[in-house]
Amino acid sequence: MNAEKRKKISKSLSYVLRHQPDSVGLELGENGWVEVTELIAAFRKHGKELSLDSLREVVAENDKQRFEFSEDKTRIRARQGHSVDVDLGYEAATPPELLFHGTAVHNLDSIMATGLNKGNRHHVHLSTNKQTMLQVAQRHGKPVVLAVAAGKMVSDGHLFFVTGNQVWLTEQVPPQYLSVNSD
Repeated sequence: MNAEKRKKISKSLSYVLRHQPDSVGLELGENGWVEVTELIAAFRKHGKELSLDSLREVVAENDKQRFEFSEDKTRIRARQGHSVDVDLGYEAATPPELLFHGTAVHNLDSIMATGLNKGNRHHVHLSTNKQTMLQVAQRHGKPVVLAVAAGKMVSDGHLFFVTGNQVWLTEQVPPQYLSVNSD
């Protein structure tokens, strides 16, 4: 399958598995899982092309590893980024001292005043990889990468969770833990 078709399927999967499962008549199960056979049937019923092979390829080739199969490969879910109410079942984890968040320069004043807020998502997304955060930020305008004093946040009682694709999640990052990364 070509990259454009993979991207189209990935966007459809994100929409269904993160935001609107009911758009194809699905309901997310415990920890956000959906039976693969039900997902494929729901897509087809709603006129969306999806096969098991194409689903496997999209999961394997997704640059951000947004999706994962269960160990037995019978279920699938989005790893993070949900706007629907779902408990993904992640255990609290200790992050490295510094994490990073990418945003656009035009958001900087607001972020430095109020911190990083999850908005309509379940968590703020952070990374150990500055380059990844720079790429994320570029989608929204002139990019800037913020350093997050995650170690200090943990010692002050904030919780962090880590996904299978190494995205660090937290409820909110107050402004006192933020600085502009100048590297």
